[in-house]
Amino acid sequence: MQKSKWFIVLSFTLIIALLAGCAPKANQAQNNSQAETGQGTSAPGGKTLTVAYSEGGQTLDPAEANDLTSDTLVLALYDQLVTYGVKQVNGADIADTTDIKPMLAESWTVSDDHLTYTFKLRTDAKFHSGQAVNADAVVYSLDHIKNSNSGGFLYQQATIDSFKKIDDSTVEVKLTRPNQLFLQILAMYSFSVIDPSVIQGDASEFLKTKTAGSGPFTLEKWDPASEAVFKANDNYWQERAKLDKVTMKFMKEASTRTLMLDKGDIDLAMEIPAKDIESLKANKNITVRSDASNRILYLGLNNNMKPFDNVKVREAMAYAIPYDSLIKDVMYGQAKQMKSIVASNTPGFTDAGFVYKYDLEKAKALLAEAGYPNGFSFDFTLGSGFSDWEDTATILQAELKKIGVTMNIKKLARAQFLEQLKTGNVQSFISKWTSFVNDPEYHLGFLANADSSSNYVHYKNDKVQALLKTAAVETDKAKRDAQYGQIQEQINTDSPYLYMYEYNRLVSFNNSVKGYIFFPDECLRFYPMSK
Repeated sequence: MQKSKWFIVLSFTLIIALLAGCAPKANQAQNNSQAETGQGTSAPGGKTLTVAYSEGGQTLDPAEANDLTSDTLVLALYDQLVTYGVKQVNGADIADTTDIKPMLAESWTVSDDHLTYTFKLRTDAKFHSGQAVNADAVVYSLDHIKNSNSGGFLYQQATIDSFKKIDDSTVEVKLTRPNQLFLQILAMYSFSVIDPSVIQGDASEFLKTKTAGSGPFTLEKWDPASEAVFKANDNYWQERAKLDKVTMKFMKEASTRTLMLDKGDIDLAMEIPAKDIESLKANKNITVRSDASNRILYLGLNNNMKPFDNVKVREAMAYAIPYDSLIKDVMYGQAKQMKSIVASNTPGFTDAGFVYKYDLEKAKALLAEAGYPNGFSFDFTLGSGFSDWEDTATILQAELKKIGVTMNIKKLARAQFLEQLKTGNVQSFISKWTSFVNDPEYHLGFLANADSSSNYVHYKNDKVQALLKTAAVETDKAKRDAQYGQIQEQINTDSPYLYMYEYNRLVSFNNSVKGYIFFPDECLRFYPMSK
């Protein structure tokens, strides 16, 4: 975010004028005339979009949603105070998480010390219940996420100190420190604005299965074992959605999703395996989007456990990784070599300090220097659910064997795997990380900070710790990027993680589907879509 944006007072009139000239925005007004009159328009043709997912989701609670399906459900049903802009890259619509646009907040001001944000709410937005979206609802929603189990870490990442109602359409939020990420995090589904008037009993229990939003769709049905069905919100404060109905079909088998899309039985399929992409491309009725994401796959080495407390051992293993083979044989070209702990499309990315290439003789020499001339044996924990993880582990096991290192693969169900990671006692493992906003602070704050609960490898470097604190409050973008560059270089040198690859986000849909936008959080927004 540019420094000047901290001081901008956004004029509602100006914003509407700007929106008229922009690409479609997620859950964002393209024409406010209906909202102004309180009337919806009829969707042309009465269209239904059918989308296939692997899982049915865990919750409808915005603050507790933490999987792709649940997050998508929330985004269809709820609005947030602000949202992301959209830019075109090579003819495709891509969300820009640094470009913050108004949503339920029509404008905001920022104090000179960057610690106080004052949001002015639009007055024409209503919840599905018919109640007005007001300051009481925003305060209720912030309090809900503050006390949540899952979203609480995002509340902390937003560095919110306090919040209060000024009047019915004004809310003030104070931060503990200047935070470049604040507005970007505020646009996430977790910070959806909830209608307190419909909550019955305990809010956390109520919101698991019931909705209280103001979003572009209302919920007709949600059965995690089969499907979810949304209907267009006829009284939406923005223009009515172009789709009359959206049906999310839950199909565990990837081959089923691929087959049904190929046959035209569904309109769009999520989580298509990379191996199926070429066959889908052969179908002239199907569009395949393969977008560079900021999702990475890494092999974590517990820096507190032998032999991985020795940097030369970690370096030796980095030289034993067949980087090209992983891209070609596991990801079928739908990925990119990873050369930093952040993905290459992250602002401030650098591959400085990454010197590794596939070189088994170099790996053997480093093992000898580390005191392991005959290699060693170690335990590797593999979580289920991702075929590329299994393929990657099998290839690594074979390559490490060539330098005398025995990798004992222990497979666990996904839930058990995640529980094991939380113990901090896993010797090595493979995992992915996706930054929901495209900013290095979000990514590095979780994986490189010694105090982070997600730093399962127990990496700690005093220089990195100091730079993380400095960069977090730096408002000059060039200086901030340079500081995050130094952090990446140090991590590349220390090698607490071994780099596998950066994923492309693969989404395939029938050519009749329009309005797909790629977001870094990889969730679909149905509102801009049509058929």
